[in-house]
Amino acid sequence: MGVPAFFRWLSRKYSTIVVHCTEERSKECNGVRIPVDTSKPNPNEVEFDNLYLDMNGIIHPCTHPEDKAAPKNEDEMMVAIFEYMDRLFNIVRPRRVLYMAIDGVAPRAKMNQQRSRRFRASKEGVELVEEKSRIREEILGRGGYLPPDEIKERFDSNCITPGTEFMDNLAKCLRYYIADRLSNDPGWRNITVILSDASVPGEGEHKIMDYIRRQRAQPHHDPNTHHCLCGADADLIMLGLATHEPNFTIIREEFKPNQPRPCAMCGQKGHELKDCQGVAREKQGEHDEFADAMPASEQEFIFIRLCVLREYLERELTMASLPFPFDFERTVDDWVFMCFFVGNDFLPHLPSLEIREGAIDRLVGIYKDVVHKTGGYITENGFVKLESVELIMQAIGVAEDNIFKKRKEDDEGFKRRNKEKKKRMKAQQQGPSFLTSGQFAPQALGGRGRPEVVQNARHQAFDMRMQGRDQHNRAGTSDGQDGRGVKRKAEDSDSEPDPEDNVRLWEDGWKQRYYKTKFDVDATDDDFRKKVVMSYVEGLCWVLRYYYQGCASWKWYFPFHYAPFASDFKGIKGMFTDFELGTKPFKPLEQLMGVFPAASGNFLPETWRSLMSNPESSIIDFYPDDFAIDLNGKKYAWQGVALLPFVDERRLRAALAEVYPNLSPEENKRNSLGSDMLFVGKSHSICDFIQELYRGESHEGTEMPAELCHGIQGTLNLDGDPILPDKPVESPIPMLRDIAQNSAIGVKYKDPQFGETFVFKAVILHGAKIPAKVLKPGDWERGNRGRGNWRPQLGFNSNRQQVHLDQSAFRALGHSVNRQQQGGGQYSNAPPPGNYHQGNYSRPPHSGGGHFSHSRQQGLLGAPPPFNPNPVQQYPRQQYSSGGGHGWDRSMQSQGAAYQQNMQRGGHGGGQGQGGYHQQRGQDDRRGDRRDDRGGQPGYSSGRNYPLPPPARRYNWS
Repeated sequence: MGVPAFFRWLSRKYSTIVVHCTEERSKECNGVRIPVDTSKPNPNEVEFDNLYLDMNGIIHPCTHPEDKAAPKNEDEMMVAIFEYMDRLFNIVRPRRVLYMAIDGVAPRAKMNQQRSRRFRASKEGVELVEEKSRIREEILGRGGYLPPDEIKERFDSNCITPGTEFMDNLAKCLRYYIADRLSNDPGWRNITVILSDASVPGEGEHKIMDYIRRQRAQPHHDPNTHHCLCGADADLIMLGLATHEPNFTIIREEFKPNQPRPCAMCGQKGHELKDCQGVAREKQGEHDEFADAMPASEQEFIFIRLCVLREYLERELTMASLPFPFDFERTVDDWVFMCFFVGNDFLPHLPSLEIREGAIDRLVGIYKDVVHKTGGYITENGFVKLESVELIMQAIGVAEDNIFKKRKEDDEGFKRRNKEKKKRMKAQQQGPSFLTSGQFAPQALGGRGRPEVVQNARHQAFDMRMQGRDQHNRAGTSDGQDGRGVKRKAEDSDSEPDPEDNVRLWEDGWKQRYYKTKFDVDATDDDFRKKVVMSYVEGLCWVLRYYYQGCASWKWYFPFHYAPFASDFKGIKGMFTDFELGTKPFKPLEQLMGVFPAASGNFLPETWRSLMSNPESSIIDFYPDDFAIDLNGKKYAWQGVALLPFVDERRLRAALAEVYPNLSPEENKRNSLGSDMLFVGKSHSICDFIQELYRGESHEGTEMPAELCHGIQGTLNLDGDPILPDKPVESPIPMLRDIAQNSAIGVKYKDPQFGETFVFKAVILHGAKIPAKVLKPGDWERGNRGRGNWRPQLGFNSNRQQVHLDQSAFRALGHSVNRQQQGGGQYSNAPPPGNYHQGNYSRPPHSGGGHFSHSRQQGLLGAPPPFNPNPVQQYPRQQYSSGGGHGWDRSMQSQGAAYQQNMQRGGHGGGQGQGGYHQQRGQDDRRGDRRDDRGGQPGYSSGRNYPLPPPARRYNWS
């Protein structure tokens, strides 16, 4: 989940850290789609060594997307996941390691949040069905139109949890996907692929961090490895900083707020379910030929450069006149720790700290004073100095009363401005209440009639002023009354009722009301407050240790729904010593029992499921059918606190002991903890070494030679059901064929092991080269003032020139996208105006009716031009940019260049000629490579077009 609002705050304050991805597209030549050759240089003008995929951030949007139709069954979901990974691989193009990490069994501290999310999802699903049924009856009752109600089983996203059949099948499908790409894709030929599926304990991103930490501690590790981590959680930024690797980049989908979503009732965009009126969809064109002319735009990706963020932080955190040497790496660790105060996945945030209110900037200012007072930093290698934390908390506590009052003032001001804005918009929609006559009356454009002559201009102007004053007075009438002093109905009011807030933090006595309302204890109960504070202190220590050293305890968790106040942190130095050693994670099915509601019990064995619903069950209280959600000062239910009972581990294990003997062999297998898998292709230097292990049938762990695998170290063990070269790999997806000529080999892999008390050093490694500085004085000033005239950077080359279209080019596009034409979509291949054929420009042939793609695609970025069977003369960029050319020549060149760019992006969106990969493709065709005959499937846009699937074997949600 990450930290709400953190990335938005970070990207606005330090805007230069964001770089937009340049993506090369596959091409189509003579009806054959040629995939991108990812072995060629990266079009973003940077080369990455390792790519890490936090797979849950890929699985969720592919299985239940919010902005398009969901896959019909499980097989289509797997194909969508494959294509998403293909796209990421095409953008990043790692040269050494691809690490895929799926969330396994999480620590107990995380399970509480998972439990809350899954109970919420189940409750919201039931409420949505009931709301749709009620609105459908109302609309049909008043004669509205709605499409037929399709009876289909709703996809339960709770199945994306370790231990379910879905996750077991996903692991098998990913093994097939890896073998296919290692056998057929030249960009995968020399990389090492590590798969950590849901059977391996730990959250995906923390399994990745654990791998990086353990490799950094090895003598053969390259300190200048360039890492790229894919994931949408904001806490990945803190995790990347915590590695102290100088070359660390994060890739994520670009967040575009307020994107229209289809109505859950009628499927049309532009309104929500509650506002659905049951109006039939308007025809797009005379015969509805443009209904599908505007497909959903493909999600764009951005890079977050942590090396640039380190530059920002170095300037902001540098302190003068310290009584000890300044160490920037230690200040980075302290900054990461302070970010935990405003929110994380394991602790509720402190009531007085909100990112939107500048909490992090406030903490940085307090931190600098504390460092001077204590004569040292507040963290070291993931361990906290509590005496420094207490000083920070007390400084915040002094300002808590003013923070709460200012929050209330800001909230009231926002509501007042929003109300005034709605009034203005409503007045604009209604139009002016008075229109003057005579010479000042508005006239239709192109009208032939002459306006009436004004007889007395002064009287006419006086009337206009008086009418305008009357209109202003009516607009300022009290919200509760209309112009006649009659009380308006509640539903006519523009303002929404505020949720009830019994705590009222902005009024005196807020601490007493908070503890009485949230904890049901008196504020005078010092022992209870001390207990809450002690648990929170343990949580701060646990979270920091988790980020820097790994999981300190699998069983620790924060046992309250709410956090204490900062002013309550008194005498905390001796509240924490250390965590219990030797704790173990839950098994997968045990975790399902801890996080699932009874409505998702179908993913569990039958006898286990009965413990959730049987009234006689000893743990029936863990699974309430309904539960309260405390808004806790927020506006929406998803922001509130789900008041669920905490699971008692001892009671849960005692109840499960009675049903464990009922597990089948297949269920016992899903309930066991697994191992990471390592895959390489035939051409990899370590392939022969692994083959020798299988020939020798070694049953003991073997240390892998670092010199054969890019310096990677670890232990290899034979797999019980291995993927071996020259042995066919069966496809777990009926719509995809088996791999007849397999070139991949797989083996179990285990990270280098260290003792439980070993401490990983949070330092820059010896030999690491710090990247060149990229910030300019203007970047820092813009970060302090706001985004200003900020423009996005495309790729890692800041000097990349961009194409700018002038007015004549836009006029040319207007001709090319005429909606009145027949036989194509909105952006079809209409012939250009005749003047395109004049001069040196000739129209290139264009096959297909491709749509006009986004300006970040390759044709518009100055990257290598796409393959064109009939090359034409290219205009230099400076001739058709916004500042080049003169007169008619400039206009003609701009129109020609714009149209040519349109053709390239619509029909030939690739980035290079046929080259070596086309030849390789031909060889694949001759040996029967099956990727070419996977027919086009709507909804998927990668180079591998798969045919429509047969009916699913397990679940069918259509």
